[in-house]
Order: sequence, then C-alpha cells, then structure tokens
Amino acid sequence: MITCVVEYVIDPAKIEAFERFGRRWIELVQRHGGIHHGYFLPGEGASDKAMALFSFDSLSAYEQYRELFGVDPDFIAADHIRDESGCVLRYERTFMRPMLPDRD
Repeated sequence: MITCVVEYVIDPAKIEAFERFGRRWIELVQRHGGIHHGYFLPGEGASDKAMALFSFDSLSAYEQYRELFGVDPDFIAADHIRDESGCVLRYERTFMRPMLPDRD
C-alpha cells in the first residue's frame, strides 16, 4: 500500500470552496480504487494549512488513477473548483507507506 499525503497552503477566506474541492476528490479517489482517509482542515493554530491522505494498493495503481488528470471530465471539474476559487495557494505531495499497529 502507498499513501499520498498532500499538504496544502490554503486561503482561509475560501475555506468553503476548499471543502467543496475536497468532497469531490474524496469521491473520485474512492471511485477509482483508492481509500480516502479524509481532509484535515484548520482547527486551531495556523489557519492556512490543510492536509489530505489517501491510499492505493500500489504505486502503479496510483499512477493509473493519475492518468485521468486533465482527461476525465470529473477530474477536470474538480480541479476547476480549485482553480476558479483560488482556495489552494500551493500544495506538496509526499508518498509514504503505513506502519499499522499489529492486530492480534
């Protein structure tokens, strides 16, 4: 399993647009074989930081999902929310593998 961790710098005045953007991507990741662990939005402290975590069975499964960017109309529409609203100022993706607690 590979987990994509996306760290965002967002415009705090556009949090509602970011939430719409996030809800669309949760749906798309799940529709295309991933497991979305959620978006994590500002609570206390810095109000311009947000995060998303989602997993795919393998890096190749993630790469198949990524092939839809800029091609699939639903992906284009989801990105349009971000681009039109300006809710995301920048983001960075990191790939990690989970180490989970042992299950007895």
